[in-house]
Amino acid sequence: MLNNNRTIIETLQQPFKQYAGNDAYTCMGQTLTFADIDRLSAQFAHYLQARTNLVPGDRIALQMPNILQYPVALYGAMRAGLVIVNTNPLYTAREIKHQLNDSGAKAMVVLANIAANAAKVIEETAVEQVIVTEVADLHPPVKRVLLNAAVKHLKKMVPAFSFPQQISWREALAAGSAGQWQPVARDPHDIALLQYTGGTTGVAKGAMLTHYNLVSNMEQVLLHVQETLEKGTDVFAAPLPLYHIYAFNLHCIGLASIGAHSILIPNPRDIPSVVKALRGHRITGFAGLNTLFNALVRDPGFRQLDFSRMRITSSGGMALTEDAATQWKGVTGIEPAEGYGLTETSPTVSSNPPNAIQRGTVGTPLPQTELKVIDAQGEALPAGQPGELCVRGPQVMKGYWQRPEATAEVLDGDGWLKTGDIAVLQEDGYLRIVDRKKDMIVVSGFNVYPNEIEDIVCQHPAVVEAAAIGVSDAGSGEAVKLFVVVSDAAVDAEVIRAFCRENLTGYKVPKFIEFSDELPKSNVGKILRRELKEREKQAVAAA
Repeated sequence: MLNNNRTIIETLQQPFKQYAGNDAYTCMGQTLTFADIDRLSAQFAHYLQARTNLVPGDRIALQMPNILQYPVALYGAMRAGLVIVNTNPLYTAREIKHQLNDSGAKAMVVLANIAANAAKVIEETAVEQVIVTEVADLHPPVKRVLLNAAVKHLKKMVPAFSFPQQISWREALAAGSAGQWQPVARDPHDIALLQYTGGTTGVAKGAMLTHYNLVSNMEQVLLHVQETLEKGTDVFAAPLPLYHIYAFNLHCIGLASIGAHSILIPNPRDIPSVVKALRGHRITGFAGLNTLFNALVRDPGFRQLDFSRMRITSSGGMALTEDAATQWKGVTGIEPAEGYGLTETSPTVSSNPPNAIQRGTVGTPLPQTELKVIDAQGEALPAGQPGELCVRGPQVMKGYWQRPEATAEVLDGDGWLKTGDIAVLQEDGYLRIVDRKKDMIVVSGFNVYPNEIEDIVCQHPAVVEAAAIGVSDAGSGEAVKLFVVVSDAAVDAEVIRAFCRENLTGYKVPKFIEFSDELPKSNVGKILRRELKEREKQAVAAA
């Protein structure tokens, strides 16, 4: 049975005390114990309660990479009864504005390095208080001053910015240390997190994940892999961003609940920095995705790390290739256990048990998780037949924030979530994903939705129409290819790409651009992406 009728803070109270002296999070050579996390998050909670107008249920946006301030801010905000809004540090000003306004966030914690984009739009949102942190704010005094100065003045990595209501992270913690945090009564079915996703339609929506959803999924995952975990001694690499639901639930709830040590890596694309962060740690677990595995196994420094204690590798976010799995096992000695999930399921639905991995599948459903595969009429299909995968369980979201119609499209009255993914349930109980959501593009594990790209591109005055599809890419799994019709022949691919960079996160910017005289359309004028995909396949086959 799951012990899931608790809030996240109730879940972590006992582990924080039991493992007080254990290392909790390490980043850039600095380590915080669970006692440190407990103390600092209580200070931040008191600051929020005593020095802001925030009340339980209000939303607070966190826009940081994997740095020590993230878990402190997260736990502190939850202790104050606030709802977390995870915000991608790579977002453009337009994307930040949409998310802040849609969520109704009243406060924000942001890293100085990336604060300039938020500063451009903050006065067009409901945000009343911005807490700005510098990268080394939780390091010892001398190291903090040197690192922060180097980042700002030598490396020039902090663009100029200003917020009307701004306080520094260190000022906030100092203010919070002047009194005691007051516990807040929250119900397990209250919203803990608004995690933004395009879902199956491409419209950015906040999945309402409750404390019950997140704690349930944490319990489910721990039960599923319990034979490979060692409470109080495990050390996990944390290269995936904590603002992504996969790493969020794993490192901030699941592993924290068993006293595990997470090695935070701010920029996993910088492979030397990953190797440097892991050197000296005998990691027991690694949660990553296919593109990261591919890059790491080819790095000489990574191959020289000590994997003698490694017992588990979890793979998610995108399909795991046979080549990546084989090479990873060759270097680390561990077979990656591929799993499957969605933002709407907190996120894990199924995973390969570490002691019974079946390559090519995403494993078996987690405890208390029901799966069914349906046909176009909604009728359940027998094992072995492909159809749309539906999920029911305690990890399924409450719905989409302020979008009842969008919720009703994917979530029925009996609690079944339609995933939009085509899957096969095998006779042996293992799940195999046949295809992803119809038009979604997955770039290095990030969901990219064609509707958003097309909408932005079509705002360029010379663009008549555009369509985006995903094409195979050795580096990122998939890349965005844009087909565009323009009215000005002087507008070339670089002009379009530069326009995209101003309005889209980097991984959404089209890697390939093809100009056309016209795009294929249905009889009602709808652009037919499937014909573009077919055309692309034929071109690849003919090459």
